Amino acid sequence: MAASMCDVFSFCVGVAGPARIAVEVRFVSSAKGKGLFATQLIQKGETIFVERPLVAAQFLWNALYRYRACDHCLRALEKAEENAQRLTGKPGQVLPHPELCTVRQDLHQSCPHCRVTYCSAECRLAAAEQYHQILCPGPSQDDPAHPLNKLQEAWRSVHYPPETASIMLMARMVATVKQAKDKDRWIRLFSQFCNKTANEEEEIVHKLLGDKFKGQLELLRRLFTEALYEEALSQWFTPDGFRSLFALVGTNGQGIGTSSLSQWVHACDALELKPEDREQLDAFIDQLYKDIEAATGEFLNCEGSGLFVLQSCCNHSCVPNAETSFPENNFLLHVTALEDIKPGEEICISYLDCCQRERSRHSRHKILRENYLFVCSCPKCLAEADEPNMTSEEEEEEEEEEEGEPEDAELGDEMTDV
Repeated sequence: MAASMCDVFSFCVGVAGPARIAVEVRFVSSAKGKGLFATQLIQKGETIFVERPLVAAQFLWNALYRYRACDHCLRALEKAEENAQRLTGKPGQVLPHPELCTVRQDLHQSCPHCRVTYCSAECRLAAAEQYHQILCPGPSQDDPAHPLNKLQEAWRSVHYPPETASIMLMARMVATVKQAKDKDRWIRLFSQFCNKTANEEEEIVHKLLGDKFKGQLELLRRLFTEALYEEALSQWFTPDGFRSLFALVGTNGQGIGTSSLSQWVHACDALELKPEDREQLDAFIDQLYKDIEAATGEFLNCEGSGLFVLQSCCNHSCVPNAETSFPENNFLLHVTALEDIKPGEEICISYLDCCQRERSRHSRHKILRENYLFVCSCPKCLAEADEPNMTSEEEEEEEEEEEGEPEDAELGDEMTDV
């Protein structure tokens, strides 16, 4: 069952409607699957499309450690100054230009039954209409014996920070189908995401859950079934189907990050100030981030992941012509052109960050094989094909440090300071 392009484009917003979106999905090859292609000239800096996810969910450890986000769109709920106070560990931290904070706490609403918080009435109603009627625990929100709380606790016990997925993304997929009047439409949409072989699926699950993944996967499947079984999705609850669902989320989940402090900093950057005032403000922000790094480390944002149908069609390149971002401080994903893109040209993003893209071809391939199970053949990789299959000394030292640090020590460093 394939979803129609009308179904797919219905999740795109903010670019004058689906009829104006200058892209189309095409089959590329058996190795790459689908790809996204320009249908007209797209200029450098142009927003190609803005997409709303089918489902999104905040990471469970991130939520547990008081990174307050809208339960539907992941918009950061703390004011920028509150955010700075928590991240620096300084209750008296004051930010200049407080008027630049865009958080509207007067608009926040809670579910009347379980008290989860939303950034607006629109998000509360959207969640209720799509999945929250099924997932709302009511007065059992803090009851450890509630089936959903047991599932979440089991997930936290096997998937530690830095987080890359959430069992609640899968739960919202099921709840969406359970609540839907047109169940087949949602099943078609979820079936759009790439499929892997059984061996590839096991590699993805192993990456997410560690060496004891088979036993942990079965425990999660049992708890998932007890909490959410749906006859229309019975295949998802079998051992093979649950592994496939797990791999789908692990492969296609797009990370989402939001921050009221980051929004405030961007607004500060846009201020027109006298040179001495600009220098003073920049120095203040630099020191603020140093204080945050000392107190909190790298965990600055409200973090989660979502499933984006159109974005998932974008293949990887080590020299991408487009990039993804979340400039609206919520789950709306913007894809922006990094250079002029001609009609018929494939739109590619990078699955690697800026630092990873500067590493050797061998190192880049190692990261992509381990996390996405493919070998890159982009122009940069082809041009570097004659390079030796080895990392530089600096990269090897970095990898040894990453691999040599005990997981428990890493977790302690990351979480106890939050």
